Amino acid sequence: MGAPKKYDVEFRERAVRMYRDRLAEKQDSKVGTRRHVGALLDLNPATLRNWIEDGERAEGLRAPSAAARVADSGEVRALKKRVAELERANEILKTSAAFFAQAELDRRLK
Repeated sequence: MGAPKKYDVEFRERAVRMYRDRLAEKQDSKVGTRRHVGALLDLNPATLRNWIEDGERAEGLRAPSAAARVADSGEVRALKKRVAELERANEILKTSAAFFAQAELDRRLK
């Protein structure tokens, strides 16, 4: 396997634009269009797919990548843990408030 090639931003944008233009002409499927543009530019279709998906994520047309969701899931876990801790604290406070309210009532009745 050869070393990965480095492509500049202008080349990437041109490749994605060519893909979108050809797809808009409805000549091929998405896969066929990626293969055609890849062959024209001597580019792996999977690389082109990654660039297209990155562009769609940047435009908000596609959900975040799995790596971004994994990073978010750690934060979500921490927040869920914090919520559970606060709910336990609230239950303790409710129980103690009821206890002291009952003690106050008992004291007044005596």
